[in-house]
Amino acid sequence: MSELASGVQVVRGEMQPWTDRTAPRPALAALLTDVVPANRRTLILGPHAPQLIESVLAHSSDVTILVRSVADAQQLGEDFGPCLQVIAGALDGLQTELYDVIIASDGLDRVLGYDSADLSWTARLAALAALAAPDAVVVLGLENEFSLLNLLDSRPADERHGDDEWRPLHDDPTRPVSVEQLRSALPWASEVYADFGSRTFVRADVAATARPGELATRLAGAALETVDVPLLSPAAEGVDTAARAGLLAAIPTGWLAIVGAQPPHDLYAQTATTTLTATQTLTGWDTTIPTDATPTSVGSLSFDPSAVPATVPSGVSVESVLFRLASAEDVPAFRKLVADLGEWVTTSRVIVRWDDVIYDGDSFAYGVSGWVAEDSVEKEDLLAAAWARFHDRLIGQHRRHPWPPWMLGDDLISAWLGMSGVEAPEQTHATSPDSLPATTEQIARGKDLAAALDAVLETTTTKVDIRTALAEAEEAKQELFELKGHVYGLERTLGFRNKAMKTRENRIRELRGQLQRLTTAHERIRGSRTYAVSRVIFHAAQVRKPKVVARKLVRRIRKR
Repeated sequence: MSELASGVQVVRGEMQPWTDRTAPRPALAALLTDVVPANRRTLILGPHAPQLIESVLAHSSDVTILVRSVADAQQLGEDFGPCLQVIAGALDGLQTELYDVIIASDGLDRVLGYDSADLSWTARLAALAALAAPDAVVVLGLENEFSLLNLLDSRPADERHGDDEWRPLHDDPTRPVSVEQLRSALPWASEVYADFGSRTFVRADVAATARPGELATRLAGAALETVDVPLLSPAAEGVDTAARAGLLAAIPTGWLAIVGAQPPHDLYAQTATTTLTATQTLTGWDTTIPTDATPTSVGSLSFDPSAVPATVPSGVSVESVLFRLASAEDVPAFRKLVADLGEWVTTSRVIVRWDDVIYDGDSFAYGVSGWVAEDSVEKEDLLAAAWARFHDRLIGQHRRHPWPPWMLGDDLISAWLGMSGVEAPEQTHATSPDSLPATTEQIARGKDLAAALDAVLETTTTKVDIRTALAEAEEAKQELFELKGHVYGLERTLGFRNKAMKTRENRIRELRGQLQRLTTAHERIRGSRTYAVSRVIFHAAQVRKPKVVARKLVRRIRKR
């Protein structure tokens, strides 16, 4: 073992120039805080974000980290100083005393270098176990090759991991691909958590019993929606299907095995900049937000920890029930549920979202979403925001529903608002071509709230799965066909009108020529002596008293 000038020790298998990318994982940091014992000799194996290292340093005084990148090791040495012992090299090159705590939450994929032997996953696990004390606490991550996102990933296998990751595992038959295989492969008894996009960790036993619309399923689906992966089909549909089959624990992006410690909570989820922990009870969930968590503002909304209830009842989300009723075309039951929701919602700062409102068959309750507005929002605007978001999720996912296909957008949202008890606005006459309909003005505030909520939840992404793209392409093709028919009809109508205009123009020219001839003849007649005589005779014929006229003429002649 050698040492660099920066104080970083180097063992066989170091890589330079090289760097392994990491990302903050608040939920994992909270989980490590609960399981890492205090003041124990600790080894962090593989690349970890500084946030995770800080959570370990807060409990242990003797912490060593092994990374294969020399550049990463030097940066860690500069950031943490003497409180963290940094070693650059590969797992098979580390020979040291046993550790009481080993944290390898990144897994065993990025622990070997270019010069290391091509060790299988089992051989790497044996090398890790050789460094652990008999009663050691071990935290080991494992990427799930059977994950839902991996199955739906539209990229070829050779494009899913870039050269900057360098994962030398290729079709390893010893690598576990299920919870039971992972437990069997470990030489210790372990507790396994399902890792959904590094944002939500659910105890595997709890995830196996979760059903669509329940808290664990909702948070797992929300976590997968934020992962930036080009998909073949929406992940939300696959999550619900797996939960219905009791296979939610089989489809996460990875697993986290914990040996020698018992985490106190069943669920760890990242929400805003803090972490939500929850423990399942007979009647629901007991939730906890860190006491030092402060309200976080993002745009016009903010996350308020006090808005998250300490106890969340068991039940399914209102959105899952509405999806089910809409798919079954049960309009009476849908209208009844919507009317009940309209009576339940009141003026509040909490933004209402049907995917986090819990329905147990008799009553409603808020879930774990703590996003609030700056000031109290009127009931009508809260309902408009909830229905606008529900419309985007229902129509955007191309789900079945009983409404006509041309009834979309503001019209459909206004119909749901009417079912909720919100009176429709009075229709007014448009004062200009740009005047908006009254329904648009009614739901404008709600749509702004829904857009702000999607922004803070990181669900407004530009990625489109292939199934949705194909459906939209088919809709565009049908619309294009209809527009072509409309254009053809307009062209025929314009052709007929053009012919009629030409006929009318020719007739106008003929009448104009006739009028010119008649005008010329009329002027010629008016200038003739015969016409002048006829006018005199005409005026003379109008005289009723010839004698009076004769006397007047005689007087005029005498005067002259």
